[in-house]
Amino acid sequence: MQEYLLLILNKLGVEATPLIILIITLTLIILLSVIIHLFLHHVILGSMKKSEARNHKFWRQILIDHNLFDRLSFVLQGIIVHVISSHWVVREPEVLDIILLCAQIWILLYGLLSLFALLDTLLSLSHMTKVASQLPLRGIFQSIKLIAAIFIGILIISTLIGKSPTLLLSGLGAMTAVLMLVFKDPILGLVAGIQLSANNMLKIGDWLEMPKYGADGAVLDIGLTTVKVRNWDNTVTTIPTYSLISDSFKNWRSMSESGGRRIKRSIKIDATSVHFLSPEEQQNLQNSHLLTSYIKNKVTEINQFNNEHNVDLSLTINGRRLTNLGTLRAYIGEYLKAHSGIHKNMTLMVRQLEAGSEGIPLEIYAFTNTVAWVEYEGIQSDIFDHIYSIIPQFGLRLHQTPTGSDMRAMVERLG
Repeated sequence: MQEYLLLILNKLGVEATPLIILIITLTLIILLSVIIHLFLHHVILGSMKKSEARNHKFWRQILIDHNLFDRLSFVLQGIIVHVISSHWVVREPEVLDIILLCAQIWILLYGLLSLFALLDTLLSLSHMTKVASQLPLRGIFQSIKLIAAIFIGILIISTLIGKSPTLLLSGLGAMTAVLMLVFKDPILGLVAGIQLSANNMLKIGDWLEMPKYGADGAVLDIGLTTVKVRNWDNTVTTIPTYSLISDSFKNWRSMSESGGRRIKRSIKIDATSVHFLSPEEQQNLQNSHLLTSYIKNKVTEINQFNNEHNVDLSLTINGRRLTNLGTLRAYIGEYLKAHSGIHKNMTLMVRQLEAGSEGIPLEIYAFTNTVAWVEYEGIQSDIFDHIYSIIPQFGLRLHQTPTGSDMRAMVERLG
């Protein structure tokens, strides 16, 4: 190119000094770079953006939003400048070395940024698929970005000092301890992310409970160093990724996938209200369609036992008899079986726990047929509303610590 310029200038009668030729050559390179830039960014990319505005294709919009094509065009500009300069500035090796050095650094930097944009694009596209959206890809991509940044940084330094990258890599051995300290969290996060993904321990959208960090809500993001959890009060808690491996946490995903959510709650019965059912009470409770079969079969079983053992029923303590507490347990069990909100294929029982100073705990253990929080609480509340209201029908009382009104009523009676 410089020889061609020299020939043209000589024909025009212009004194062609090496400096003038160099200036003209550099001017042409700059003009060519500007033309290429305008063509790539304003013509090609401009037409793509206009086409996207008309077609509204989601994946093309993602490519544009993350500036992937913009950064690739800068890489292409650097390559073109590198190639042209190596052919046009051959007579000035010192200037050529500077231009080529700048072009190489330009290519490396925008190549790294293009890789970042590509990974961001893939991450956004992965959210469109159900399987990929559940994987902790953000942490993996952040790890790739970190490794790529270190690698490109080494290449840039080796380019500036004119040494082989292997020389720098060999010198990193002495810096291993320092690098481990500086990049401790990313390294631990990378290992934790791999384990979480490989063992299917945590996914985006899982209900995570980790009291140590005040986390109780849905997982928003699994990053290289932190995991974001949106708590049920709409606050956001960040947890170090590696702590999910070193500490214990509760993942409610299995509950959500099972289709049933557990009810495990007790009511406290006043022990002094427990007694044997009288014939009148039996007859009254037998009118309940949920207890008709139970009382009939239980009375037959008890009478048969007492007759076989010649039990003297003149004393209350002799033989077997129906109790109001046992009948209440049977009633609640039948009520839960008939309830439309209870899962019929999961554990269902009503059991009596060890009595204490707060009465006799009667525990309801069952599963709803929904895992939605609002629906679950509605079903649970409906069940216990009914249980609290029917307890007096069995001659039982709930245990309750005396309140101020109870104490005033007692004083009034004594007065």
